[in-house]
Amino acid sequence: MSGHGAGLSLVVPAYNEAIRIEHTLGELEAWRARGPGVGAELVLVDDGSEDATLPLLRGWAHGRDRVQVLALPHRGKGHAVRAGMLAAQGARVAFADADLATPLDELQRLLAALEAGADVAIGSREGPGAVRENEPGYRHVLGRGFNWLVQALVLPGIADTQCGFKLFRAEAAREVFGRLRRYGAAGPLARGANVTAFDVEVLLVARHLGYTITEVPVRWRHERGSKVRPLLDTARMARSVCELAIRSRLRGGAT
Repeated sequence: MSGHGAGLSLVVPAYNEAIRIEHTLGELEAWRARGPGVGAELVLVDDGSEDATLPLLRGWAHGRDRVQVLALPHRGKGHAVRAGMLAAQGARVAFADADLATPLDELQRLLAALEAGADVAIGSREGPGAVRENEPGYRHVLGRGFNWLVQALVLPGIADTQCGFKLFRAEAAREVFGRLRRYGAAGPLARGANVTAFDVEVLLVARHLGYTITEVPVRWRHERGSKVRPLLDTARMARSVCELAIRSRLRGGAT
């Protein structure tokens, strides 16, 4: 295939997504038929699903050009994204959540940020131009509290680390994801549909390596069936951020 997206890879991690993965695959197919998605590589990563997610991914990928399906033992979203980002072949590598809470057409905004000189462009649900749809108020409050902690301890100036929609130059992706520790190959297991602070470590490593990070306002919608458990996951992520902050200080900025 050829087209504007021929140098672009998109990583989509999935864990027990059989109920909605066919809709997601349909959206991916439509995206690859238009705009920057034409010719893009897809890297679909199954994180040890216990339902029919993996056979559905494999069946859909069969016979399609530039589609990889990675079947991993269950270790959590951070490990799945890392594997996909390191396996991708494009000159620009993005990842998006399986529920496509940020519409794929928003990737054009992130691509423009790379064209303008950024090494890493991250979707942001904060700032002028960002749109949040159907988000429960309590979740927004918890998210803002978590971001206050992140900015205070490790990543000042980044208003939204947790939007699951990020784009990297390939060389930055390889170096950043190759250097992850807490969410790297030897990191602790994250059983179940745990939402973690792996995005924080990714951006912390990217900043430590000197890569330019640009926040890009995007449209985002809260999806029914989200695996986020606001109170429990926020508490776990806060603990992870504290651990990353301590480790970063001990290692002079690295994790």
